Amino acid sequence: MKIAVGLSGGVDSSVAALLLKQQGYDVFAIFMQNWNDSTGTLHGDCEWEEELSVARMVAKKIGIPFHFVDLSAEYRKRVVDYMFAEYAAGRTPNPDVLCNSEIKFDAFLQHAQSLGADMVATGHYCRKESFTDADGKTVYRLLAGSDSNKDQSYFLCQLNQEQLSKALFPIGHLEKPEVRRIAREADLPSAAKKDSQGICFVGKVDLPVFLQQQLKAREGEAVEILRGFYDGLPRAATLEQMAEPIVYSRADGRVVGRHDGVQFYTIGQRHGLNIGGHREPLFVIAKDPAENILYLGEGATHPGLFRPALFIKESDIHWIRPDLEMTPGQERDAMVRIRYRQPLQKGRLIRRKEGMYILFEQPQRGVTAGQFAAWYTGEGELTGSGTIAR
Repeated sequence: MKIAVGLSGGVDSSVAALLLKQQGYDVFAIFMQNWNDSTGTLHGDCEWEEELSVARMVAKKIGIPFHFVDLSAEYRKRVVDYMFAEYAAGRTPNPDVLCNSEIKFDAFLQHAQSLGADMVATGHYCRKESFTDADGKTVYRLLAGSDSNKDQSYFLCQLNQEQLSKALFPIGHLEKPEVRRIAREADLPSAAKKDSQGICFVGKVDLPVFLQQQLKAREGEAVEILRGFYDGLPRAATLEQMAEPIVYSRADGRVVGRHDGVQFYTIGQRHGLNIGGHREPLFVIAKDPAENILYLGEGATHPGLFRPALFIKESDIHWIRPDLEMTPGQERDAMVRIRYRQPLQKGRLIRRKEGMYILFEQPQRGVTAGQFAAWYTGEGELTGSGTIAR
């Protein structure tokens, strides 16, 4: 079997390539250049030339062929343009999820296959299993990585069965310290390299500067909503009401500062507000893109930060396991994650004609439109996901 490894220059993909080589597979490496614009990128973080150099040295050390492919045009069109559009609309996207479904396991996969690859391997901390159903069809399961501190299955929540059929995750059964140990013992050039941070293939960025490439700054008011505001609100009685975010007006609070545009902020954000005079930190609790008003609440337990439910439009529901797809009227208990590294939360999936509601056992902090909600079984299998509409 011929396997193409997406070799990024990091330790995880390096060890993935090494293990496959040791297992006797016909392995070759491909380095993807997906971004070459340094605007907003913090110098020294994830510069692609350095990554390329390390990846090339790793391939030479392991003894596998090395290829380079420039997918920056596809990345800009299918990930970055989407990202700009979402921020412009007042939502907060997750480009890393799209990077995997649109680039690594689509554009990159197609390029790998053109070079003769049967499968594509990455350094993700997740696992894949399969079984044969009653009709003799192979069904693929996407499972959380064995290292709960590094599990990256959430980033793959938009993959489909066809993509999973071509995917390998060689380090998904390992914990990070073990991966580091293997790299050190093999004297891989990436053994001591720090984990990459920031936007997939863009790197660590000053987000407002990065977004200002296409989104203009527009000064607006920052309005604080006091806790007493919620005392007079009627209690949400229906599922639809529980999934509906509170809509604030300028008259509901007091102006405490200014900002450069609501598109540069996200729900739950506390840094970069530059507003003093409070005992506890201020957090973003809501945004009004039309009026360009940023609503803030004081303290990590501010009631405006929490929601008991969320909603995903019917068109945005995605099933990794189509055989488990729910139809309108069905309900199902699940474990849910609404952001990377968040511990799984108990919730109930409630399928309606208009879409999917997720009702949580405990109210969730920072439910953010544009992000992905991913649902798992109790065994840690990721079966579906969707973009949060509200």
